[in-house]
Amino acid sequence: MESTPPAFTEGMASIWTGALTFGLVNIPVSLASAVRAAEKTSFRQLHKDDLTPIKYERVCPTDGEVVPWNEIVKGYEYSKGRYVVVTPEELAKVKTPSSKAVEMMDFVKSDEIDPRYFDTPYYLVPQKGGEKPYALLREALENTDMVGIGKLTLRQKEHLVAVRPIGDALVLEIMRFEDELVAPENLHFPDAEQQKVRPQEVAMAEQLIGNLAEPFDPSKYHDEYEAKLKTLLRAKLEGKKLPDDVEVEKPEKTKVMDLVARLQESLASTAAKQRTSRKSVSAAKKRTTRARSARKRRAS
Repeated sequence: MESTPPAFTEGMASIWTGALTFGLVNIPVSLASAVRAAEKTSFRQLHKDDLTPIKYERVCPTDGEVVPWNEIVKGYEYSKGRYVVVTPEELAKVKTPSSKAVEMMDFVKSDEIDPRYFDTPYYLVPQKGGEKPYALLREALENTDMVGIGKLTLRQKEHLVAVRPIGDALVLEIMRFEDELVAPENLHFPDAEQQKVRPQEVAMAEQLIGNLAEPFDPSKYHDEYEAKLKTLLRAKLEGKKLPDDVEVEKPEKTKVMDLVARLQESLASTAAKQRTSRKSVSAAKKRTTRARSARKRRAS
């Protein structure tokens, strides 16, 4: 499902300003958040007796006094209880080339990157004079199905980043370095051969997945817990009867002897859904093709 991000407006704060470079081409850009924190229900901690909000203060354990912000410094603990103090001026001197520019060091196929590497997305927004090279890089990446890999220093930390086209935008995704991933070898996962998984069982599972397959539509997924929590709070504020408890049953573990029977039941119940899904997939492909054609016409 292809989506086009909203246009960057004056009201959207720029997180970083610099250049996006590939080869000898420099594109002036700024960084804007591509996600927003949803307004979730939050709770304050209160004193039970008088419902006064609890207050947290910065207290020095040596003298028990509250420490004002202007008396707080940053220190690195190099051994137990021993610190070296680093000033803001000294931290400002720690600079790398990625502080002012995101240089595309490599270009790789988009499907070659393990999804575990990706973290937070941002929009790269072209600044004055950078519109044409920005559009040029975007079209080249889309036509070749490639992703640019580089580095960016943000908030006193250097990040590995990926740059990919999404709709009319170039999106920069903060990535994790290799040493930040947990190797699957550190955990135990079942071996299909040892578990005696039969080819016909795999075929049935694949058919079930096919029956349930459809284009990804994020609008159909909602935070049900948040909705029920708001219903609870609204009832308390209005003095109404609280919603009845709904017992949520823990799914039973499927026994090995029941596995084939469960698969057969699932296939039977999703047969009709498969026919509907095929129609949806066909319609989605047509919409994607029309969107790409329209974008190429605008670019030309």
